Amino acid sequence: MNILVCISNVPDTTSKINFNENNTSFDSLGVQFIINPNDEFGLTRAIWLQQKLGAKVTVVTVGDSTCEAILRKCLAIGADQAIRIDLKPQDGFQVASCLASICKKTEYDLVITGRESIDYNGGMVGAILATQLKIPYLANCIQLELDGDNLNLQREIDGGKEILTATFPLVIGAQKGLVEEKDLIIPNMRGIMQARQKPLEVVSPEINACNSLVQNYEKPAEKGPVKLVDAEDIDGLIDLLENEAKVI
Repeated sequence: MNILVCISNVPDTTSKINFNENNTSFDSLGVQFIINPNDEFGLTRAIWLQQKLGAKVTVVTVGDSTCEAILRKCLAIGADQAIRIDLKPQDGFQVASCLASICKKTEYDLVITGRESIDYNGGMVGAILATQLKIPYLANCIQLELDGDNLNLQREIDGGKEILTATFPLVIGAQKGLVEEKDLIIPNMRGIMQARQKPLEVVSPEINACNSLVQNYEKPAEKGPVKLVDAEDIDGLIDLLENEAKVI
């Protein structure tokens, strides 16, 4: 089995976000970057398949040289090789098109993307990638088990879960539930040392077109002060909810 796991390099949610160049550019100075959590859930599931079935796991990202640190972490977690498409992406369509060019060169049985990245929360890359490859896509995947030549799958839907069966090739959008946070693999010293010897290939993008343009970034408005209401003042609470918050 040949598995490709698509990785996003995203800011840690604890990082303070700022913009420069008149709010038209993200300021990465002092920002800690991590593997996108949804991608890490998918990577962990891929490593399980590697350990159980001998699958080959390749990780790929679209980004500049600053992304190589997270690719090395993926290799330390257990991926066999890494690919960096040397391009600073501007939108999801551009990312998906670059990933599709990699998939068309090598036959992958399973392509794993995150349900969405935690920076832009677009949730579009997996679907666009599958469309360009003309293979099925399963979003919000929370279970993947191999049963002979078939895959037993579950995905999260509004109000419940959907149980499905599929065959290779397939693209899935991973999320928490495919594995749990306690199952995430922390690289040990042996893995870190081995990662230095594993191949990390840098390739030029075959597709560089971008279909969107950022006008400017804007931070959410700061929250106002909190009003505390005495536990006995029910009428005052109702008045605030009705006339100020306007939620009743």
